[in-house]
Amino acid sequence: MGVRLYGMTCGWLTMAFHFFLPGAQGWIAIPVPAYLITHPKGTVLFDTGLETALQSKDAATRDAAFGPSAGYALPTFEDGEDIASRLRAHGVDPDRIDYVINSHLHLDHCGGNAAIPNARLVVQKREWEAGTVPELVQENLYMPRQYDLGHDRLEVEGEHDLFGDGSVVLIPTHGHTPGHQSLRVKVRYGEVLLAADACYLRETLDRMALPDAAVVRSADAMRENYEFLKRAEQEGALLIFGHDPDQWRNLNNGPIEEITSTALLHARRIARRNRPDTLISPFSQA
Repeated sequence: MGVRLYGMTCGWLTMAFHFFLPGAQGWIAIPVPAYLITHPKGTVLFDTGLETALQSKDAATRDAAFGPSAGYALPTFEDGEDIASRLRAHGVDPDRIDYVINSHLHLDHCGGNAAIPNARLVVQKREWEAGTVPELVQENLYMPRQYDLGHDRLEVEGEHDLFGDGSVVLIPTHGHTPGHQSLRVKVRYGEVLLAADACYLRETLDRMALPDAAVVRSADAMRENYEFLKRAEQEGALLIFGHDPDQWRNLNNGPIEEITSTALLHARRIARRNRPDTLISPFSQA
């Protein structure tokens, strides 16, 4: 059956646009994606989205779930949009996922780890070490209760070929966090590179623009990531950016859907997004 790549939307976050693009005004709603990869040797999730406490209508409950990031984002996250519900609706048992690869340990990428209890967690050694040192936990806005859950764990150092056949390969892309990683997936129509937060938006890459300093641990490493992604695209890889709403709307409408070459090629032609038409904070509407 080969290797197949599926995307799903596990909520949206509304945040100040300038966090993602310097000088941008207003607010932007970004998707929180997660990915299912099916391989003859096992099933893989790349990131797990938000934790279900963020579906609460109670602001205090949501703030507690956001932890140190409270006040910076407003979730749009309904029942049935969490990782376990998405999987079950697709006929996949969350208890039977073989691997969870976390790009990094921020709340919108590992918040659903608890719902995948039997998977082997695959993470860069540098990221795990940062996630267990108290001062680095605080500096990087991590919440260990979301990822330090007793999963069987594989800590990798650098590039790692998960199945040994070149089809699912972890690529170190440090910079956003100390041990961030992206994922290269080879499917029947070519190579897809899931950038995660190595590059948030299509426009970020086009302008080689670093995001807000608050979400950059190493500016030099982030720039190196951009150069790597540009080369990969020039060599034919199809890039999926970490949180690009325009690209994502062309790839997924919520539930699990296979990511096709037609959708990716169409999305690649979208270089710039529509600017928000209001400067009013969404928090005033909460």
